[in-house]
Amino acid sequence: MEFLYEYGLFLAKAVTFVLTVAALLITVIALTSKQKNKKGEIELTDLSEQLKDTKKSIEEQLLTAPQLKERHKKDKKAQKEKDKLAKKLAKSGDDVATPAQLYVVDFKGSIDAKEVSSLREEITAILSVASEKDEVFVRLESGGGMVHGYGLAASQLQRLKDNNIPLTIAVDKVAASGGYMMTCIADKIISAPFAILGSIGVIAQIPNFNKVLKKHDIEFEQLTAGDYKRTLTMFGENDDKGREKFKQELQETHDLFKHFVSEHRPVVNIEQVATGEHWYGLQAIKLNLVDKISTSDDYLLSQLDNRHIVQIKYTQRKKLADKLGHSASIAFENSLQKLMQVNMSRLFK
Repeated sequence: MEFLYEYGLFLAKAVTFVLTVAALLITVIALTSKQKNKKGEIELTDLSEQLKDTKKSIEEQLLTAPQLKERHKKDKKAQKEKDKLAKKLAKSGDDVATPAQLYVVDFKGSIDAKEVSSLREEITAILSVASEKDEVFVRLESGGGMVHGYGLAASQLQRLKDNNIPLTIAVDKVAASGGYMMTCIADKIISAPFAILGSIGVIAQIPNFNKVLKKHDIEFEQLTAGDYKRTLTMFGENDDKGREKFKQELQETHDLFKHFVSEHRPVVNIEQVATGEHWYGLQAIKLNLVDKISTSDDYLLSQLDNRHIVQIKYTQRKKLADKLGHSASIAFENSLQKLMQVNMSRLFK
C-alpha cells in the first residue's frame, strides 16, 4: 500500500509538471501570434496635465495657506467659465468648442535615419485626427546621415504641410546636414542659443586597400556592365575617370540639397550658407536659418494656456525572445553589481 501511495504521489507530480509546461507553451505561442499581428502601437502622453500638475505641486509648497485658498477659488471660477463657454459653443454647433491641439513628436536621428519608420506612423496618426487649427511640434536632434534616409524623413514632415497642418521644429542640440534638410520644412524654426545648425553640404569617403593587396600578391577582380556602375572601389585600383564621375555625383546631390533648402526657406541666401559650414543658434538666426532663439521647453510652456499639449510616440513591440534576453541581461548585471559590491566591502574591511 505504501508503494502505491508513493507511486500515486509521483504520478500526480509528473502530471502537474506536464500541465504546467503545456500551459507555458500555450502562453508563449499566444503571445508570439499577437506580436506577429501587431508590430507596434501609438502611445499618448498628456503633457498639459503633467505641466499643470508640476506647477500646482510647486505652488502648494511655496504659497501660504490664504494665498493657496485664493488661488483655488480663482481656478474654480475660471474652470466654471470655461465649461460654461464650452457648453454654449457645443449647443451652437461651433467647432471652437473643441480645444486646439499641440501634437509633440520627438525625432532623434541616426546615420541611416532608421527612426523614420516610427516617424511615419506618428505622422499618419496625427493626420487621422488633426485639423488646420492644430499644430505639430517636433523636437529634432540629428547630425545628418544618408541622403535617401533623411530624404524620406523630410517627406514625412512634408505630409503635414500638404494637409495645411502648421509645423514648428525645435532644435535644442543639433540639426545639421540631413537634420537641417528636415528642419527647413517647418513653418517656424526655433533653436537653443548654442544648438548646431546648417552643414548644407555633402561628404563621401572610402578607404582603398589596393596597395595592401598588391603587396601581398592578392588579386582582386570586379566585373561591371556600364561605364559608371562602380566609380570608386575599396579593393580595386581607382582612376581619374572614376573620381571625376564620383565628384560629379556629389555635386549633383549638393545642388539638389541647395534647391530643397531654397524652396522651403526662401529667406535664406543659399550661396552664403551652402558651404558645408555649421553655425550656432545665435549665428544661425542672423543668417535666417532659424526664426527664434528659444528652447523647446520654453515653447511648450508658452503654449500651455492656448492649446492642449499631447505627445505622440510610436513604440515597436519587442519580440518575446528580446524581452526575455533583456530581462536576463538586467538580472545578470544586477547580480554582478551586487557581487562586486560585496567583494569591495570585504576588501576594504
